[in-house]
Amino acid sequence: MMQVWGDDYETKDGSCVRDYIHVCDIAHAHTLALNYLLQNRNESNCDIFNLGTGDGYTVLEIINEFEKVSGIKLHYQVGPRRPGDVIAIYANNDKAKSLLGWKPKYSLQDMMETAWKWELKLKEDEKIFNSSNPDLN
Repeated sequence: MMQVWGDDYETKDGSCVRDYIHVCDIAHAHTLALNYLLQNRNESNCDIFNLGTGDGYTVLEIINEFEKVSGIKLHYQVGPRRPGDVIAIYANNDKAKSLLGWKPKYSLQDMMETAWKWELKLKEDEKIFNSSNPDLN
């Protein structure tokens, strides 16, 4: 069973806010960063860019969106706050936007839909690769 740590934070639904981002948005930022380096636009040997949506979603928003997209009810329980957990944490992506021309394009729904499709594909592949039918292997 999944654990949600706290539901009494000062957020829209009481759960913590985290900056979830689609893997394709991260990959796109890395491509732009490589081009940035290849074009010698960096001013030093090391540049740091924060990548994230800049907004964040609550843990319960993530769970609810996944349930909506997948049609599956997730089993979770709300527990007490964890010591040291911050209420909300998300990226300041201004530097990546201004220097790389990057901005995240995938929504929360997009993230959950592609994650769910990926899991279904893995399950389908597992059936094929673990099949006793030699024609499938």
